[in-house]
Amino acid sequence: MFSRAYKTAVTVPPLLWVTAFLLLPYALMFCYSFWSVSPEQAIVHSWNFQNYKELFQKAVYWQTLLRSMWIAARVMLFSLLLGYPLAYFLSFYAGKRKDLFYQLVIIPLWVSYLVRAYAWKTILGSGGVLNTLLQYAHLTTHPLDFLLYSPFAVVLTLTHIYTPFAILPIYAALEHIPRNLVEASHDLGATPAQTFWKVIFPLSIPGVVAGATFAFVLSLGDFLAPLLLGGPSGIMISNIVVSLFGAAYNWPLGAAISLAMLVIVASLLFFSERLEKKWSFS
Repeated sequence: MFSRAYKTAVTVPPLLWVTAFLLLPYALMFCYSFWSVSPEQAIVHSWNFQNYKELFQKAVYWQTLLRSMWIAARVMLFSLLLGYPLAYFLSFYAGKRKDLFYQLVIIPLWVSYLVRAYAWKTILGSGGVLNTLLQYAHLTTHPLDFLLYSPFAVVLTLTHIYTPFAILPIYAALEHIPRNLVEASHDLGATPAQTFWKVIFPLSIPGVVAGATFAFVLSLGDFLAPLLLGGPSGIMISNIVVSLFGAAYNWPLGAAISLAMLVIVASLLFFSERLEKKWSFS
């Protein structure tokens, strides 16, 4: 139907774009991860595994990586706990206001990331809204230090930022559940709780897996919220990568850590896709 010239004109530009701005940077990062830095701060193009040995031998790197995964796991859990009930309400009980509530879920995504992060900094600070309210209500006598510059602040901020990314795929999965299955469950005498656990929740698992993957992957690679609200105890692995590519000028080690994160994320996406296919009913 279409000429070869038309197919080439449509296909080649995207392929060139992906090659130049995705595959080539990945290849450069792979090469850098096996190089090293001389004492004179010059890149030495000698291939070795020293950066990967340093990644696993120095506790600061693998401990920060594990802490980042733990923070991302908590953000994923809280995003699902907040997102699933809201998506369930939107899909089954919002009625004529469904579109309005759906827009309210999307609106936070239009607000700048920096604005939301600084808003939480204002709320959680020593003289912030929350500490002022707690002291005004005589619940505390002094500002609570753990509210800001701590892993708690990072988890809270990232949960607020990435919960919409968990809600949307869950909502899409719930919307695709045939309503006649739910009605059949009720007609056969199942209670609302039984219908949820034996019909609705199993059919919504692909959306839950997709939402969990979004929340975990996006949180794991975040560096701005830990930088603004994390403090020394809330630093994540992305902050170390930024430092290595910046002030430390150790691009090879930064590339090795980035490649390790890429392997983790790619593995997670692979297993997530397998799970979604396994639980998909369409």
